[in-house]
Amino acid sequence: MLAAAAAGAAMATLAMPVAGQAPPNRAPRTASGKPDLNGIWQALNEANYDIQAHMARPAMALRAGPYGPLPAAPVLALGAVGAVPPGLGVVEGNELPYRPEALARKKENQDNWLTADPEIKCYLPGVPRATYMPYPFHILQSDSAITIAYEYAGAVRDIYLKDPGPAPLDSWMGQSVGRWDGDTLVVDVTGLNDRTWFDRAGNFHSEALHVVERYTRASPDVISYEATIEDPKVFTRPWKMSMPLYRRQERDAQIMDFKCVEFVEELIYGQWRKTPLPR
Repeated sequence: MLAAAAAGAAMATLAMPVAGQAPPNRAPRTASGKPDLNGIWQALNEANYDIQAHMARPAMALRAGPYGPLPAAPVLALGAVGAVPPGLGVVEGNELPYRPEALARKKENQDNWLTADPEIKCYLPGVPRATYMPYPFHILQSDSAITIAYEYAGAVRDIYLKDPGPAPLDSWMGQSVGRWDGDTLVVDVTGLNDRTWFDRAGNFHSEALHVVERYTRASPDVISYEATIEDPKVFTRPWKMSMPLYRRQERDAQIMDFKCVEFVEELIYGQWRKTPLPR
């Protein structure tokens, strides 16, 4: 009896994970055996402000003050709501390999953020920015189709599992073609236009952008996300960003309706009223 108990205790000890060692991946799978990515997911980071590591600052739009930068007049009334929280960054090595002329344009974008950032006008966010905006998104997966529906602006991506050939034209969300590499969904994104940014800090790309995403179900409630960025017109070499995506845990979690186009009509078209409202 004592020998059996000792043997059982030894087996239980062997089955326990060693401190600091990750437990085995018990992520759910579909009927076909593929990792199940279905669910409502969301990034929890500050990448939408700036994909690189950054300190807190008074606002995205700044002006010179007597003792340092101050919020620009149009955002002054926002106070702490308009401030930029610090972020550790999501870029591998924290370096963006801009070409010199492209770096100058990035600085111009940053200086003109209030009028230049496509997010302010509710334009579709593009890839990969749609993934780490501060809104949830819904992955719907079957054996024959994968769709991602984003809360922001009602953006949607259909991920083809059979390559349809080159994208017929450039668009905000591009053309996505997926394949499985073991337990990782690899999505090749092409046909993106040049009108989206990576973040509010003015980081941008051209119409030559090519994104390769990797979605790996790391645990029941976490997807490990990685995106490789290639754009020879803007960057001297490819670079990567990565982050965890977390499953929303609320009961009856769902994507709500946030089609923000109507919310910016006054901003874009208000000046054309017969009697314009005060700005």
